Amino acid sequence: MNDMNTPPEEQLGRLLLSRGLTMGTAESCTGGNIAHRITSVPGSSAWFQGGIVSYANPVKRELLGVSSEALEEHGAVSRQVVEQMARGAKRVLHCDCTLATSGIAGPGGGSAHKPVGTVWIAALYGDQLRASLFHFKGNRQEVIAQSSDAALTMLAEMINAG
Repeated sequence: MNDMNTPPEEQLGRLLLSRGLTMGTAESCTGGNIAHRITSVPGSSAWFQGGIVSYANPVKRELLGVSSEALEEHGAVSRQVVEQMARGAKRVLHCDCTLATSGIAGPGGGSAHKPVGTVWIAALYGDQLRASLFHFKGNRQEVIAQSSDAALTMLAEMINAG
């Protein structure tokens, strides 16, 4: 992931293809942007299974299996929820790796505890699950773009690390 001229979705695609892996996404705050960027890469059908835009909590619960307890106790923008989203996407999409995002892209919706730009991202590769909290700056489109870049890079780094 060190080629600054190649978009992260292309770098991730090459890595997945070279290892014979597939991936899928479960997106909330990015609204399908990660899946859009992936499917813009020619040949991505060889390694991308699909994406779920689980913007509303009932979709997170009913389609991805996120627990009501996690949503009630921690909120949709939390480590617990993105981890469950990533696991649910792997189960539903039958893939080797997944990415999940949940956050506050703005301009509204933030709070003192979770301001605009707060984004949780989870990456799942095999049995390895990593979730990270980010605080992005900028307008809605910039937060979505930064979240997408961070997610794609996170998964590629996990795969490279083995």
